Amino acid sequence: MIDKQKVIELTQEWLSDKEYFLVDVAISKSDKITVEIDHAEGVWIEDCADLSRHIESGLSRDTEDYELEVGSAGLGQPFKVFQQYLIHIGKEVETLSKAGKKLRGILKSANEHSFVVTITKKEKVEGAKRPQLVEEDIEFAYDEVKYTKYIINFK
Repeated sequence: MIDKQKVIELTQEWLSDKEYFLVDVAISKSDKITVEIDHAEGVWIEDCADLSRHIESGLSRDTEDYELEVGSAGLGQPFKVFQQYLIHIGKEVETLSKAGKKLRGILKSANEHSFVVTITKKEKVEGAKRPQLVEEDIEFAYDEVKYTKYIINFK
């Protein structure tokens, strides 16, 4: 079995002087290694290939046979690490709370403990004949949500 910590160390070594960050490392029972990285401006395929070569240089095919896949975290996929929240501040996200409530709004801020989503909703405003659109900030602790993911808009 491939040592997951060894793959993480090799990945962190490659990332050390770059603006990329590690999202996930998974190793299946059949020794398929999947490494996901991300960057505020997207992931370049050339960098994935370079990271793949770096990881392969630190592993021995003589001792274990494995399949290696290096790629980006994927648009529209749930966030897995704190840095993904940071790079999506100001962008539209969807959050599903553990209570089952789904919200869409703009990711306003994020810190180590929680994040804030600004939603727009219709609300009856005193003195107004019709409901008006108002913004509301909703704060979530990370353990209160099932997922948060970036919403892709083609407008």
